[in-house]
Amino acid sequence: MMNIMHPALRRLDLNLLPVFDAIYRHSSVRLAADELAMSTSALSHALSRLRISLNDPLFFREGHRMCPSVYATQLAPAIASALKFLNQELSPQPEFDAAVSTACLQIAITDFTAFCIFPALMHTLQHTAPGLRIELRYLPHSPALTELLAGEVDLALGFSTSEDIRYPELEEIGWFEDEYVVISNTDRTQLTLEEYLAARHLVVTPWNEKQGVLDLQLERMGYARQIAIKTPSMLSAPFIVAESDLLMALPRFAAEKLMPAANIKIFALPFDIHRFEVKIYSHKRSGQRSVTNWLKATLRSLAEGVNAGR
Repeated sequence: MMNIMHPALRRLDLNLLPVFDAIYRHSSVRLAADELAMSTSALSHALSRLRISLNDPLFFREGHRMCPSVYATQLAPAIASALKFLNQELSPQPEFDAAVSTACLQIAITDFTAFCIFPALMHTLQHTAPGLRIELRYLPHSPALTELLAGEVDLALGFSTSEDIRYPELEEIGWFEDEYVVISNTDRTQLTLEEYLAARHLVVTPWNEKQGVLDLQLERMGYARQIAIKTPSMLSAPFIVAESDLLMALPRFAAEKLMPAANIKIFALPFDIHRFEVKIYSHKRSGQRSVTNWLKATLRSLAEGVNAGR
């Protein structure tokens, strides 16, 4: 037997609920009719239909007042709350005004994607949207499809992976592309493929992934590298490399930014691989459409500037 959804609502004309709410608040058919831009006869007819549907008198007249029945008194808070909620949710979204907005966006990151994007982004937002608030969360996996769909995050910052699957539900912005380089301590003077394969390596794995893009490419070439340490965070990685014989592959942008802080050298990656790409993901059914769309447009504009300068 088929289960009928919302049986109580199916037998009720929902247009009658504002009538109930207006009479309850005003205790008057005339004032309720004025508020709803109805004639008093039309409102009285609507009340009669509502009484039949709910099988209750709902209101009775005492002098000039319409007093609620016990059942009407019980119903009134729920009907008022439901009407208020629906009115808010169904009202057209106001146009987003970045200059005065205090909206809060949840953005999923890795420490590397935050390092790539947020210095430039926050420099821009401090002038264009000073009240906009951002909460960063570590990206549990890429591309955070479930979290974006559930509205737990508004945007997710990811990067090219060995799978690199495209999801039709997601919109992507390519933030920038970069070449991979290798960093080492300052004792090293050159880096051939043979030396790269003979060395030990530090690999950043933000999602504890088994195999990264470099290892997949080496496998295709018939090689494998010796991984001495895997870490989910990039923060300590260049300092570990500076104090050890380990090598680390990373995008040139990051390596050059880190050189003043860590005693490292940069070498070309001694084999060919697809360029590294940072991506910004959003779900096509984002819950905060106006602010999310504005931020995506800002990010696209910044991406054009970043890529033009590379």
